[in-house]
Amino acid sequence: MGERSTRRQFLGTAAAGLACIAFAGVAGCQLTGGPQATASSVPRPGGAWTFRSRPDLHPPAVEVLKSGRGISPGYIFLAPKKDPDEEGPGQDGPMILDNEGHPVWFRPAPPGKPDVMNFRAQTYKGRPVLTWWGGVHGGFGDGEYVIFDDSYREVKRFKAGNGYPGDHHEFLITTRDTALITIYAETPYDLSPYGGPKDGLVMDGVAQEIDIETGEVLFEWHSLEHVDVGESFYEPINDPTNRFDYFHINSIDVDRDENWLISARRTSTVYKIDRKSGEVIWRLGGEKSDFEMGEGTEFVYQHDARRQPDGTITLFDNYGPKDEGDLSRGMVLELDEEAMKATLVREYPGGGDHIADTQGNMQTLPDGNVFVGWGSEPYLSEFDGEGDLIFNARFEPWGESYRAFRLPWSGRPDDAPSVAVEAGREGEVMLYASWNGATEMTSWRVFAGPSPDELEVLDTVPRHGFETVIRTRTAEAYVGVQAEDGSGRGIGSPVAVGVDRRRAGNS
Repeated sequence: MGERSTRRQFLGTAAAGLACIAFAGVAGCQLTGGPQATASSVPRPGGAWTFRSRPDLHPPAVEVLKSGRGISPGYIFLAPKKDPDEEGPGQDGPMILDNEGHPVWFRPAPPGKPDVMNFRAQTYKGRPVLTWWGGVHGGFGDGEYVIFDDSYREVKRFKAGNGYPGDHHEFLITTRDTALITIYAETPYDLSPYGGPKDGLVMDGVAQEIDIETGEVLFEWHSLEHVDVGESFYEPINDPTNRFDYFHINSIDVDRDENWLISARRTSTVYKIDRKSGEVIWRLGGEKSDFEMGEGTEFVYQHDARRQPDGTITLFDNYGPKDEGDLSRGMVLELDEEAMKATLVREYPGGGDHIADTQGNMQTLPDGNVFVGWGSEPYLSEFDGEGDLIFNARFEPWGESYRAFRLPWSGRPDDAPSVAVEAGREGEVMLYASWNGATEMTSWRVFAGPSPDELEVLDTVPRHGFETVIRTRTAEAYVGVQAEDGSGRGIGSPVAVGVDRRRAGNS
């Protein structure tokens, strides 16, 4: 028979990596084959997760449609959201997923600022962080920029500079610990030369570089100062109250020479901008392209233009509304900046359901794979270096995510695991254990005792998904868990909960 161990003694033996013992025959620790662990029930496609240990979290279900060999390492970063006039199961908010579509970390969007967009991992002050924009949007946004550390604690929250509303389309942290952000600035403008009212309104596309620590605006660029309204693929209506969004800035990237690449959806153009003067160095695409556009290189209403380390340009080609275009696709373009010619290197087209009217991104991965978020269409895809689809997933059919990424992440939450318990007949106990955002843990130690300070280790069970369901038998008053990492070391302290057996006969 085993001896009782105090909480302190238990922690000591756990840290020393001693083998777990099943106390068969000991009162309160009787087992039949030891504790058994499974994952929480997977919700139906288009549904939402529910967790006994975290009843406050209802992330939308993500259905993995295809998962083949060669998938890149890392987690999936997604920020599902619904249109304001749409209802459905699940909460909106930033979410990290594994390759099975199970949540790893989820944070519901706060009331009053229901939209979370541009969620990803970046580096700030030499450390990995989570970043996103939160606010309210309707084509362009008004919100703030949020940075969390790897313990999911807020590091910084800031707004756009010079009194402008901060938009969601870009939030890129540079190697100088500055942020590149987008702004849509309502500006009075004479639109009569373009068929609109003389006393019209234009949305000026603004790009800012902000010192994150101080909030100082280091550089500010205005599309109206450098790009004529006539470049737009759209025309204004003759209504002085209508705000004509002629440019629609949707990404900023730092080029190899520290100048900027700016993507504008409504001119279907990528602009290279002199970071000091603001002048346009060249245009790629659109009606005034400085490049000869080779076969297959034309793009329409694009997003997410990036310069890659090999010198190519990548972007997400929306290819317009469904009744005007063909298929959305990721694109890799080679630019000859002496001969001024663009050549298509590779494309990553979507299927019939992957026609994104709006939003979307394309991410190149270190191993040569490509990850694509399909924007207004609720899909995520990964392609290998040959362009073959090796991963495809779908989330709630009425949902969307502005961008999606596959990125490395190691999360170490500073809060405790969450545990719920249900008592059944004949001493059966169901434990529900989760730890939102803990990426290092691989298993749960299960224990029981007459009080939280007198605990005995029952066994160790593998982690299953976000919430592990553990079935065991015990007559003890308290049961609980402690997380373990891959080497069997305990992470954090055990969490014990009382077993209420008053309703066990009805369970």
